Order: sequence, then C-alpha cells, then structure tokens
Amino acid sequence: MSVNASVKPFPVDPDVMRNIRPLQFRDAPAVAALHHAAMGNSLWARLGLRFLTDLYFGMVNCPFFIGFVYVEDNEVRGFIAGTTDTRALFDDVKRRCALLVAPSLLLGLLRRPQLLRPLLETARYGDRSGAADVPAESLFCSFAPHLRGKRVSGHINKVLFDELLARGCDKVKISTEVDNEAANRQLQSWGFSRVQDFTFYGKKMVTYVLDLAASPRVEALSRHPAV
Repeated sequence: MSVNASVKPFPVDPDVMRNIRPLQFRDAPAVAALHHAAMGNSLWARLGLRFLTDLYFGMVNCPFFIGFVYVEDNEVRGFIAGTTDTRALFDDVKRRCALLVAPSLLLGLLRRPQLLRPLLETARYGDRSGAADVPAESLFCSFAPHLRGKRVSGHINKVLFDELLARGCDKVKISTEVDNEAANRQLQSWGFSRVQDFTFYGKKMVTYVLDLAASPRVEALSRHPAV
C-alpha cells in the first residue's frame, strides 16, 4: 500500500503543537463531554455522559490506549483517542474495569433499552469494518466548534500517528460514515486508502487505512508515556 505522491510533509505550527499533551486520568470528564457534544447520536453517547466518562477513566490507563488533548486557557478544548490494538483495548477495559463501567452502562440501558441490540452488535465491528490485519486504529476525535478551520485536528492527528509509528504500528485504520464529507476529505488529503464499505448500527460506513511507514507526514516520534 503506497501513499499518494501528492501528499506533502505536514507543516507543523509550534504554537498549536505546544497546546497538545497526553490525555490524563483527570481529563476524562472533559473528554467525555466533548465526545457527547460532537457525537450525541452515536451509540456510546446515547448511553449517557456518565457511561462515556467511566469508559474514558477505564481506557486511559490501558497499555493499548493512546490519547491526546488540546488545551486552551487551561481547558481541554479537543481530543483524539486511538489504540495500538482495538480488540485488545476493549478486552482489557472489560477485564479491569467491569465494576467501574457496568453500573453506568446498565443505567444507560435502563433509560434506553432499545440500545441493547446495537450494543451487542459492537462485538462484530472488527469483522465488518475490514482491514483485520491492521489492529491500530484512530477511534474518536472532537474539538470545540471555534477551533474548526484552525488546523488543530491535523496537528493532533499527526501526534497520534507519530506515536503509533514509534510504537511499531506500520499502519492505522479509521472508520467514518460515508456521508461525512469533511472526514472523508481530510482522510484522503492525508493519503488514506479506502479499503472497505460496510453497514454498522444501520449506518453506511467506510474504512480507510494509512501506511504510516510510507507517509511523508508521519515520523516515529513518541510524545506519550507508555503505561
């Protein structure tokens, strides 16, 4: 898999980069709020803000998790969450944090019992989304509305991709909705290859894969302490 020759090295703005740091345990409530605000119609957001907060509390100390936040005026205004291995990440969270996450999950299901069926479908995500040979994944990314158009998302994506390459991941995948024009456009601009269309939670989705090792925008540089 090769990267489009038109993809050029990413122009890094030091001022933006200075505001990006690793996601910490204390950031979970702010990150959950950003996730909920931007992806309120997604399954996990519909399970409630408490569930999202507990989930991020559980993920942040997992060795397979990588997260970064964008901080402005000492407030978390954006984040990205990724993993070196999606299946291993959620298996680890279920094993270690069942007592933390289960109560808020049950509360969310009591409020919206119709979410049980799509929740059970989650286990089949890996098989349906394709790129089974690419365990590393960028899972979630969200920013405060006033940051749109300021290239913050490009910088925080680079930080995640650099980290993945530094940890030995030569490729990364991302799934998004087919009709999310902005996300599809950004992924293509980065040199991602479209590898599979699929349907999940009743939505038409598409999976992209980026060859990190071949990308002129990515370097093996760690900015995130391993757990």
